[in-house]
Amino acid sequence: MPDPSTIAAFAAASILLLVIPGPAVVYILNRSVSDGRQVGLAAVAGLELGNLVHALAAAAGLSAVLATSATAFNTVKWLGAAYLVIVGVRTLLRPAAPIDTDRPGVSPRRAFAQGVVVNVLNPKVALFFLSFLPQFIDPAQGHVTTQALVLGLVFVALGCISDGTYSLLASSLRHVLLRGRALPIVRRWVAGTVFVGLGLVAATASAGNAGATNG
Repeated sequence: MPDPSTIAAFAAASILLLVIPGPAVVYILNRSVSDGRQVGLAAVAGLELGNLVHALAAAAGLSAVLATSATAFNTVKWLGAAYLVIVGVRTLLRPAAPIDTDRPGVSPRRAFAQGVVVNVLNPKVALFFLSFLPQFIDPAQGHVTTQALVLGLVFVALGCISDGTYSLLASSLRHVLLRGRALPIVRRWVAGTVFVGLGLVAATASAGNAGATNG
């Protein structure tokens, strides 16, 4: 079980990531603005169910890695930190994409199914969980599976709140979103900077933990 300070740090980092409009939020905005709040909230539910599936898979995978060796677990943490930096750099270099509200309407059931399928079958989401969760897991605190499950559930719960808020606000802010040409550019730079920063912090923490272990 993660200690309260770890959960608090994880929650703070998760909120920072969740409030930045990424691909999932853009999808939610598209559905909410184009098809209404009911469809938007259905999309949120589908996406978060997909996140839960990835959290469960990550918990099982991290437990298996730790069972192999502590060195392998630390390697996963280093690779995860590198992945976060790469995602940030690619986000900064990618052209800003405008919000598209011209897509055909869908039913709430279809929006929910799309959210689940898109998230579950997205390897980038799986890589995100495998790179993000290990940065807040300490094998000395107990079972890795339990820690990963708790953190995964915290992330999903915060995601429901954050994405649900976006969906509820999207319809009332429709005209602002359509006129806000600078929004995609701001989103790109903020998201890229946050990912790079988290990756660098994770790398520094991993290096410190490795030094303490070797010492």
